[in-house]
Formats: sequence, structure tokens, C-alpha cells
Amino acid sequence: MVTEVNEVQCLDVRAGAGGLPVYSRTLPREAGSAGVSRRVVTTVLTSWRLPPGFVDEARLVVDELVANASEHAEGASIRVTITRTGRGVRLAVTDMDHARPVLRTAGPGEEGGRGLFLVDEISDRWGVDPLPWGKRVWAELALAAE
Repeated sequence: MVTEVNEVQCLDVRAGAGGLPVYSRTLPREAGSAGVSRRVVTTVLTSWRLPPGFVDEARLVVDELVANASEHAEGASIRVTITRTGRGVRLAVTDMDHARPVLRTAGPGEEGGRGLFLVDEISDRWGVDPLPWGKRVWAELALAAE
């Protein structure tokens, strides 16, 4: 018998720098993990009472980061991290591959190759942190000033 588990129940929760919350989840490195990541981001950011449009943008960014890692990285798993920052959120995907993702422009006939372009357009900034066992690709989204 398979028991359905709420994705948020499986999150690791801790305090990050300055006591701000950090949520993380280890997932299989497969295409289906993008859907789980989108649902987790929605639940977490909604619980922080962030605006729906901001949540939608964050969902798209995490979807592209996870899809990129699922398709191009190595290893059996990835780790998705959601960090509340003073200005917004930082979304990160850690994998076991040292190869850095490359921002490129996809041709009109290409089906893929637009993921990092979307991340670059939507996020305020993004980057890659090399790690001894792989890398962490992250994107920061800032809330609009009120």
C-alpha cells in the first residue's frame, strides 16, 4: 500500500542567516521533480504571505532550475532550497555535476534551451556556486517596493 505524503511535510526547515527561514528538500533527479518543486514553492511562499504574482514567478524559476538539473546534471538526486531573504527569496538547486550551466539563446526551431534565459529575465540575479561535490545554481527574486 502506498501512502500519499504532503510534499511540505518532507521539507527540512532551519533558520538561515539573520534567523530567516530556509526550506529544503532532496528529490530524485528526474523530470517529475519539477512538479513537486513547484508545489513546494507555492506552499512555502504562500505561507509567507507573498503576493500571488511573485509566487507564480518563483514557481517558473524553480521549474526551470530543476528541469535543467534533471536533464543535464549527474547523480541520483538534487536538493531544492528556498530561502527567505530581507528583500525576497532565493531559490537554489544543488546537484552532483561540476559543469556550469550556460545561458544561451535558443533558435526558433529548437524545443529546449530557453530555461536559463527565463531565469535570467525573471530573477533579479542568478549564479552558480561551485561545490566540492557539484554545484548550486541559484536565483534571487526581490519583492517590488511598496
